[in-house]
Amino acid sequence: MMRLGRAALLAVFLLLLCGCTRQKPEEGGADWESLEFERSLELLFANQFSVDYYSGGYKKITIRDGGEYLVVPEGAPVPSNLPETTAVLQQPLDSIYLAATSAMDLFRELDAIDAISLSGTDASGWYIPEAREAIEAGRMTYAGKYSAPDYELILAHGCDLAVESTMIYHTPKVKEQLERSGIPVLVERSSYEGHPLGRMEWLKLYAALLNKEDEAEASFSGQMETLSPILERENTGKTVAFFYITSNGAVSVRVPESIWLAGGVYILQDLPFDGSAKSTMNIQMETFYEAARDADILIYNSTIDGELQTMKQLLDKGGLLQNFKAVQTGNVWCTGKNMFQESLGLGSLIGDLHAILTADTPDGLNLTYLHRLS
Repeated sequence: MMRLGRAALLAVFLLLLCGCTRQKPEEGGADWESLEFERSLELLFANQFSVDYYSGGYKKITIRDGGEYLVVPEGAPVPSNLPETTAVLQQPLDSIYLAATSAMDLFRELDAIDAISLSGTDASGWYIPEAREAIEAGRMTYAGKYSAPDYELILAHGCDLAVESTMIYHTPKVKEQLERSGIPVLVERSSYEGHPLGRMEWLKLYAALLNKEDEAEASFSGQMETLSPILERENTGKTVAFFYITSNGAVSVRVPESIWLAGGVYILQDLPFDGSAKSTMNIQMETFYEAARDADILIYNSTIDGELQTMKQLLDKGGLLQNFKAVQTGNVWCTGKNMFQESLGLGSLIGDLHAILTADTPDGLNLTYLHRLS
């Protein structure tokens, strides 16, 4: 409580010192209502955000269920008559506090990791080497996890934007404290995209923040060019189950849309999922057995409880698993732990899945995010 109290006092002091000029419109500056709309960012799959471009280099970002933001070009005034609910992001955005780990890969793709000066994950928690090395070299500072940030440190670094995952909604006081301290909070909702490729398209949002739209378009177009031959092929008809086993022995399953894109059939599609993009369900092992025992391929999701390397490690989690067709044929795979942080790796994952689905034998495949249990 003492720490939070000092942070609050420091925030008030700094805001009084700067007079909140970063948020306040300047006299004689642009009027928001007079700015001319030029175009909207073209999005092929994403529907959780939009970017509108206005005269003078201004950009309005809208996050579904997450608010509006006005990106103000470096040196340009904050427009008058701006709605009070619109947060101002004054460029250059070069001191970002990133608590949404899935966004780091997108900054890396844009060659913009240097824009992140503060991390919500310490060096040991990063599977992205550039992020880990930046912390170890002192170019990025660990500023506490999303639920317990170091407010004083964040303010001392002149943080101009906090990028949070939707987990921040479980600790709303943190979001409120950051905003009271004059730090805009952008909540990352890529995991709510209904289409897997929509999550990758959030690259374009961060590009808009950093004036790197051309780089984002080139990267995304390159990904689509690589995936097009896979997406255009007919479905193989082979069935796949994607799951992990919880600490109490239940089986957690989810809807992995990438299986369909890779040419497979999700064998658990008849379970009553709620239909959301993050739809998951815990079921008993017996229910899982009845639904998935004849699956051609099993894929174990290691992002929750760690990677498996051997079939024995899997069978130790549940005796019924030995009766599954995929176990008996040796067609059981595990994801890598780095898959969650590498958001742009979805294209490679789809490629991995397609290779497994179309290979005559599971032996000898050169994969990026999947490995076969021995």
